[in-house]
Formats: sequence, structure tokens, C-alpha cells
Amino acid sequence: MRWLQRASPAVVTSTPSAVDHAVNVIEKVRERTSIAGGHTVVALAGATGSGKSSLFNAIVGRPLAKIGARRPTTSVPSAAIWGPAAATELLDWLGVATRHQLGPDNGAQDGAQDGGGAPAGAGFGRLDGLVLLDLPDFDSRVAAHRAEAQRVLELVDVFVWVTDPQKYADALLHDDYVAALSGHDAVTIVVLNQADRLTPDAVETCRADLTRLLAADGLGAAKVMVTSARTGAGVGELRQRLANAVAGADATRARLSADVVAVASRLRSGVADTEPEVRGSADDALVEALSRSAGVPVVLEAVAEDYRREATSHGGWLFTRWVSGFRADPLARLRLDKSIVKIKGIDQTDVRAVVGRSSIPPPSPAARAAVSLAIRQLADRAADGMPVRWANAVVDAADPGTAGLSDALDQAVIHTPLRARQPVWWRAMDVVQWLFGLVTLAGFLWLTALFVVGWLQLPDLPTPTIGQLPVPFVLLTGGIVGGLLAATINRGFVRVGSRRRARVVARRLHDAIAEVADTRIVAPVLAVLERHRVVREALDRARRTR
Repeated sequence: MRWLQRASPAVVTSTPSAVDHAVNVIEKVRERTSIAGGHTVVALAGATGSGKSSLFNAIVGRPLAKIGARRPTTSVPSAAIWGPAAATELLDWLGVATRHQLGPDNGAQDGAQDGGGAPAGAGFGRLDGLVLLDLPDFDSRVAAHRAEAQRVLELVDVFVWVTDPQKYADALLHDDYVAALSGHDAVTIVVLNQADRLTPDAVETCRADLTRLLAADGLGAAKVMVTSARTGAGVGELRQRLANAVAGADATRARLSADVVAVASRLRSGVADTEPEVRGSADDALVEALSRSAGVPVVLEAVAEDYRREATSHGGWLFTRWVSGFRADPLARLRLDKSIVKIKGIDQTDVRAVVGRSSIPPPSPAARAAVSLAIRQLADRAADGMPVRWANAVVDAADPGTAGLSDALDQAVIHTPLRARQPVWWRAMDVVQWLFGLVTLAGFLWLTALFVVGWLQLPDLPTPTIGQLPVPFVLLTGGIVGGLLAATINRGFVRVGSRRRARVVARRLHDAIAEVADTRIVAPVLAVLERHRVVREALDRARRTR
């Protein structure tokens, strides 16, 4: 029964009373199976005046139980033990203090006779190993007596329900006791006592009616025996049934198995037949909602702007690109401008790292509502067809908590690299701009020199020409035009590159946000479904236990 012990912590979403009962059954199984001795415990239980104690004495063969007209006559359980072993440990566990050690059984008991006058035990099996209990009346007017009878009945191996022609249809017997033990047919014996008060035809009528009532209670396989403790009729047959239970040595297991099946069937009603199919990773709708909540669109815009800023500082016109240095760093504004995270293929100096929180604006109410809706849709899919308690467990598992989720998303963004290795064309454009810049500067300085010489009326400097244009002028205008043209081409490359950089970073952020969703939302939901599967399979195995 290890499966039930493993499953018991997982059935916390079942009805609390059912769980408590299951835990009690597990504890009883552990304690009962740990008691050595191989005794079989049989309890005589019945209503007031059914002749239970008289039947106990008839089986034992001597007047051990007190019998009288005043009720109740039995206030505490008493035990008769057959065989050389005293069953001390077992009776201590049962809480039965009144004990009668009868010694080995020789197959016949003095004073116990059947209806033909022969000893009740003559020719029948031996009772060595039997512990027979006489319990207080379960309908006693003393509450303590009723509670004691109920307590011991939870622990015994075989039940012998003793009733009589006046009370065999009593609602208390059937509703509170017999019906509660449906499924315990193998360890239940029903005795219609005091048969000597009826004619043979009336006895058969009562037996048939009692059999019908037992079938309605779920004990259709239980056989009704007819006895008379006063005359001894049927006592020998009952004694043989008890001897068979002792000889089979499986009554204890049958009782415990029946208890397990009963509690498993009760718990199984709170478990679905299957688990809903849920993906092992977050869907796109949930990741998209979390991305908006984490401010990913703002981050991607800052990434694109940072790319444009960096690319312009390399490929912009040499004489104006310094102006871009006065613009604020877009990633620095969000506190996303440093790096420590190393990624394969990315230079360490270009990967950002930030300790603490970012300065990404908090999510808007619409973004928060989108996250709540996406989580609720996931929970609804996971809880589809589940019992209420399991469905509530799924919904609770899917709720990661606003503060914790917000921090996790922020850390996911913080630890995601937002830059990559500088493109080769940045360096190429930088070299081109410097070349055009140097050409422009050379032409400017040459023309300046010519102007100064002319202004000072010094001898003219030799000035080569290209066609009709002097070389200094060609250098100046060519450097300016070339630099501006290269800057224009660079802006086209920047637009394409910034979009590509944003897409690359978007994939990284998507993966980071998806990991948060899987860890914080999807994994707890899957854990509940897995626990449900374990419980369902364990309970199904339990219901097949016999």
C-alpha cells in the first residue's frame, strides 16, 4: 500500500474530512501490519437486546459476558482469545482491557450445543488464533458506549452484525453502520439471532427480507446466518465460519484492503478522469502580454535609437557627427547601458550588465489587464474539466503574484544583452569619412595658404589644376561632397541595421520573458496537473486492490 502513502500528501485538494480519513486508514494499515502474532480479530456488534452477549457466551462455551434484563449490560469491550499466545500487543492497540485467555481449542466447547444437542464445536475447525470481542451496544443510550463500539469497529478484522427479528430493519443499523461498510462483504457476517422466537416460515421470511436490505446497503454478497444463543441453533455453523476466517489467515488483509478501496473510492470522486493537455512552455499570447508589461517595446525603441546613435558616431559626416554626443544615451536613461553577461560570439565589452532595477516605466493598466487575461486563459485551459478544488489549485498556481512577477520580468530584461559586436561596415564607413575629412581639410588648408599668400602679396604658390579647377578647390569640394554622400549612404544602412538589431534583441527578450513565464506561471500549473495524475493513478490502483 505504498502507493497510497505516496499519494496522500498530494490529495490535499480533496475534501478535508476525506483526506483525514485516508490518513487515518494509512496509519491503521501501518500499525496493524506491524503487530506480530497472526491473530484474527472478530467483533460481535449489535443493538440493545439482540442477544449479542449471549451469542458471545455460546461461542466461547462459558458465561464470560454479563447478561441481564437491565440495559445496557456491556459498557466496555471484552475479549476471548483462543490459543497459547496472549495477543497482548494486539489488544493493547485495540484498547481492550478485559481479556479472557481460553487456551488451545480442541474443536468442541463445553456447554455450547447446536440445535440437535451436540456440542457446537464438534466436527468443526479449531479457533486457535481467534480474538473474539463483545462490544457495547451501538445504539446504547450512553454516548460513551456508542463511541467505544464505533472506535473498536474501525480496527477489527471481521464484523459479525448481530440483530434480531424485532430490529433487523432498524434504520440506525443500516444507515449508520451497515451502509457505511459497503464493499466489506468479505469480512462481514450478518447473524439473525433469537430465531427460536419465530416459526420456521417466519425465520425464512425475516432472512429473505434482511438479505434484501443488505443488498440495498451495498452488501449483496453478505450471507445471513440464523442462530439462537438460547438453544444453540446455528452457533456451530457460525463457529465454523469464524474458524474458516482464522484458518485462511487473510481476514486482516481483506479488511484493510476493503478500507483502502472504500477510502480510495471516496477520494476518487474528487479527481477527474484525465488531465487537460497543456503545453510545457508559455504560449505566444502570454509571452506577448508579459513583454508589454515588462516594457519591451520601450526597450526595443531605445535599442534602435542606441544603434542609430552609435552608427552615426562612426559613419556620420566627420564635421557634424560630434553633435550626436550631446544627445542622452537612450539605454542609460533606462539604466540598461552596462554589461557583464557574456554570450558566445559577442564581445564582453559590448554586453550590458546592471545591478538592481531598471528605470523602465511601469506597465500601464491596459498592459496589466492583458497579463491577467492571458494568465486566466492559461488557467482556464489547465482547469478544464477538473473538480472544483483541483481547478482552484490550478488557478492559484498560475498566479505568480504581481510584485514577484514584476521583479522577475525586470531582472530578465536587465540580464538580456542589448548590444552585439560592432558591424564591420561601421569601421569601413569610419575610414571613408576620415579619408574624405582629410581630403577636405587638405583642400581647406591649401586654399587658406593661397589666400594668405595673396593677402600678403607674396610670390604666388604653384597651384596645379584639374581641367579649369584648381586642385585645392577640388579637394575641398570633393571631400565635402564625398563626406555628405557617404553620410547619406550611412543613414540608409543605419535604418536597416537598427531594425535588424531590434529584431535580434526582441528574440533575446522574448526568450528571457518566456523563461520567466515558464518558471513562474506554467511550471506551477504543470506541477498541479502532475500531482493530479499521480493521485488519479494511485487511487485507481487502490480501487483495484483486493
